[in-house]
Amino acid sequence: MKTVIALTLLLVTSTGFAEDKPVHLFILSGQSNMQRLDPKTGFLPEANKLFKGDQVIYIKVAKGNQPICRWLEEWTDIAEKKGLDANYRWRIHRDRKVEFYQPILDQYQEMLKKHPRLTSVTFCWMQGESDAKGGAHAPYKDALKLLISKLRRDLKRPDMNIVIGRIGDYALDKPSPEAVRNAQREIADEDPRGGWVDVDDLNDKEVNGKIQSDVHCNRPEGYITLGRRFARQGHALVTGKEPAEDGRPKK
Repeated sequence: MKTVIALTLLLVTSTGFAEDKPVHLFILSGQSNMQRLDPKTGFLPEANKLFKGDQVIYIKVAKGNQPICRWLEEWTDIAEKKGLDANYRWRIHRDRKVEFYQPILDQYQEMLKKHPRLTSVTFCWMQGESDAKGGAHAPYKDALKLLISKLRRDLKRPDMNIVIGRIGDYALDKPSPEAVRNAQREIADEDPRGGWVDVDDLNDKEVNGKIQSDVHCNRPEGYITLGRRFARQGHALVTGKEPAEDGRPKK
């Protein structure tokens, strides 16, 4: 059975937009929480409201249960240098191909054919659960930093903004998820064009009469809020404002 990759390319336009209007591109990528996010129900309405008369377009490359090595060919070398033993490296990598990086570049080039003068590019990332589950937290920060650096280089957008969705609080009693969460916050805080999004209030579910945190956001409300937060943090970065420090921008 062939693997189906959830790759979506969508150009959003509104009647009356002129080509000389500012155009803002968002790249939405990651694993299941990004795959489940429907940009049309949370992200896009909020972005259109914030950017007012400008155009907002996006590409989405996402699939559930995917570690960061599916975006980054250098992951194995980074993991080895960080001391991840061969068994852990195999558990994460399993000779999987780098399947989701080139589609971002390809779809970006397609967007440039329609909009050759993009005003801004913002990379929204919601991924990390697979690495945390597999105990691959040690190389995660270096891997994500390199992924961001490569995108800025290959897209020829050194000014690309980044908004990182921090994985949820479903396993704070384990060191690996907590380390991935910390790495994501650190990258967002250290990057002058970075912001982050909190999901800890979006993943509470009732199980056997008790409330507990889950890996995934609540549907559909959690994903609508998640999309709005990505849009708000991205808008803040594009317009030179400080993104919300708590990852929960109100507007």
